[in-house]
Amino acid sequence: MPVELTLHKAADELRRGDLANVLRARQRLAGLVGTYPHRLDLRDRLAEVYRVLGEPAQAGRWTYLSDYRDPEETLAFERAYRRAQVRLVALNWAGRLEEAPTETARTRLASLYLEARIELQDELDTTEQEETSWGACLVVMVGGTFVIVCFLLGIVTLVQFLWKLVT
Repeated sequence: MPVELTLHKAADELRRGDLANVLRARQRLAGLVGTYPHRLDLRDRLAEVYRVLGEPAQAGRWTYLSDYRDPEETLAFERAYRRAQVRLVALNWAGRLEEAPTETARTRLASLYLEARIELQDELDTTEQEETSWGACLVVMVGGTFVIVCFLLGIVTLVQFLWKLVT
């Protein structure tokens, strides 16, 4: 179904206002955003649906890259998705930073990427770097070898049994 027809149907469903139609509109618009993640107008329309549903965190999620966004919705989104990495995944952005259609979107994405990189580096810095002992590695290798040998013996036994049945 063409994008404009889908948008028209979603607008009609949203205009009807009952829960079933609003949920259908949400499903249609979420599908469009998944197919066309670079179109900020689709994200804005999906945010409208979430406003009707009374979900400010989701409305903030879908207007996060827009030029105009509600600060309360943005804060609700950032509270719901506390880590920058999680926010990046939630934004469902596909592609490179340069593919963002507006300077505002590029700036916000760049800031989020930087924040995620800093969080990851902090996490790596605080993780203790322990080396695995040779004894533990040896035990794992011996155990793995034992499992493989048992598996191969089982296959050979099964083949011999089937061969005796056939002949």
